[in-house]
Amino acid sequence: MKPVLAATVVSLVIALFGTPLYIKFLVRRGYGQFIRDDGPTTHHTKRGTPTMGGAVIIAATVIGYFFAHLVTITPLSPSVLLVMFLMVGLGIVGWADDFIKISKARSLGLRSWQKLLGQFGVGTVFALLALQFPAPNGSTPASTSISFLRDLPIDLFLWGPGIGFVLFVVWINLLIAGTSNGVNLTDGLDGLATGATMLVAGAYILIGIWQFNQRCARPGAYASLCYQTPHPLDLAIFAAALMGACVGFLWWNASPAKIFMGDTGSLALGGALAGLAIVTRTELLMVILGGLFVIITMSVIIQVASFKLTGRRVFRMAPLQHHFELKGWNEVTIVIRFWIVAGMCVGLALGLFYMPWIVVGGAL
Repeated sequence: MKPVLAATVVSLVIALFGTPLYIKFLVRRGYGQFIRDDGPTTHHTKRGTPTMGGAVIIAATVIGYFFAHLVTITPLSPSVLLVMFLMVGLGIVGWADDFIKISKARSLGLRSWQKLLGQFGVGTVFALLALQFPAPNGSTPASTSISFLRDLPIDLFLWGPGIGFVLFVVWINLLIAGTSNGVNLTDGLDGLATGATMLVAGAYILIGIWQFNQRCARPGAYASLCYQTPHPLDLAIFAAALMGACVGFLWWNASPAKIFMGDTGSLALGGALAGLAIVTRTELLMVILGGLFVIITMSVIIQVASFKLTGRRVFRMAPLQHHFELKGWNEVTIVIRFWIVAGMCVGLALGLFYMPWIVVGGAL
């Protein structure tokens, strides 16, 4: 477990001490956040706060992961390199969005179709590569089956390799777009998305370690419950680096935030979580693990659908966190309570993940 600890500590230290240096750089360049006039009035004081802080999270995660391998002299895995590609690729899309906002001094950067096109391009390359690099047991980083706690008997290639591959690419892109945009919508209050992502990343440390200890290649493994995940321990190392980076960044991102992660960070974090869900075979479990992201995303969908169909709004403002702001809740109160919701979702998901082993243990 030394690599897991090393990745956590190094990424945390880099984010904790690197963020203030990055803040100074952004201030010198005048890279400040532009605030919408139609949002909560309390946000007007945040105008000019340095943004694009997600670059620190990405750098700290990558450095922490590679450092852990350097000191332990262990090989890199294709699974993590693919997740890292997804994280960095979506981070670049988010950086372009942030840069346009800053340079044009407006709250809108890339157009919706441009952002989705960038996400689709990165996601498609990820999908193409994720079916390569088979491990000794023959399993590739991603599976063609839809997964929950492990692969379900729903193989997208049952319709033939041609149609199956198209369905696989579409499915992977849906997961990536849903998760990355979910984190992006959550990133509306100081520390909210950072803290929620930290909790989900922590869950993937436990999932990766458990899958490693219960891998099918391990002597005495339960044939019906063991995991075919190719590189579970390395995924736990990456998740540890991601969690450490979020913790270090949260020190400066907590209210009152000295820096915002911007779309650079939110899209990158969403991509990292989606990638972890795909390669750990827990795709549908992410709906529960990232329950806060789902709730906030659904609030936007409900608001838009209601307004288009009836001309009325369900919430005072969407995403959901701004609804509570307009109701008079303090920002810190909203963030802490939403963190509690995120923690409850993570706890429920981990309970579901471990439940089959409790059932088997009781049967024995």
